[in-house]
Amino acid sequence: MKLRFSRKMLCIPYAVFLLFFVIAPMLVIVYYAFTDKNNHISFMNFVNFFSDPTKLTTIAYSVVVALITTVVCLFIAFPVSFILARSKFKRKSVILLLFVTPMWINFVLRINAIRELMNWIGLLGEANYFNTVFGMVYDFLPFMILPLYTQMSKIDNSLYEACSDLGGNAFTSFFRVTVPLSVPGILSGATMVFLPSMTNYVVSDMLGNSKVTIIGKFIETYFGTNWHMGSMIALILLAVVLLSSILSGGFKQEENVRGTSL
Repeated sequence: MKLRFSRKMLCIPYAVFLLFFVIAPMLVIVYYAFTDKNNHISFMNFVNFFSDPTKLTTIAYSVVVALITTVVCLFIAFPVSFILARSKFKRKSVILLLFVTPMWINFVLRINAIRELMNWIGLLGEANYFNTVFGMVYDFLPFMILPLYTQMSKIDNSLYEACSDLGGNAFTSFFRVTVPLSVPGILSGATMVFLPSMTNYVVSDMLGNSKVTIIGKFIETYFGTNWHMGSMIALILLAVVLLSSILSGGFKQEENVRGTSL
């Protein structure tokens, strides 16, 4: 009997990868989250998390830091992306490359460089929360610029001409054409910045002198001493991430938007 090749067989490597590197680890996390130290089924980890003010304050602080980081990245990236997308520079790709180049350098090395710079200026240790947000913005800014620039580059110039023909000025075209058609890029960039900002405790540790604790640090700490509580915190963080993705439209199919009402 000959084995016939089917296009469905192409999904086998992906199914194996998902099984061993996604589903299996997730089942382990769920097992530890809902068991106690004697490996008996227990919901005490869930109860203890929401009854501990320190943990609730930490996750709230993590959300606030991620929101501030996302907003700052958006305010910086939007005008930069708009200028690059609308300009007639022949070397726009080179300028865009300058924003992406730091991502090629090791993450720890980049944060160490920023740490030394802030220490030289005299900010390190004096404004720990500012340092954390500053490091987050520095690290995730390219993730906001790239989707915004890509989305703005797709806007048809005829829409701006139509807006001008209808009596619109630069202010009107910006808010009636650029902003509405940039929403998919904004949502994509916000998701790419907000979600990792909640868990990137390396920045808060190195720039905040370990005085700033976010939810990712909690997970790292508990996995060194108590896998059961660490797994529960990881599941709760996963729920927050999924909720954030749903609210931001991260699971919606991208629409091919060509224009908006003028």
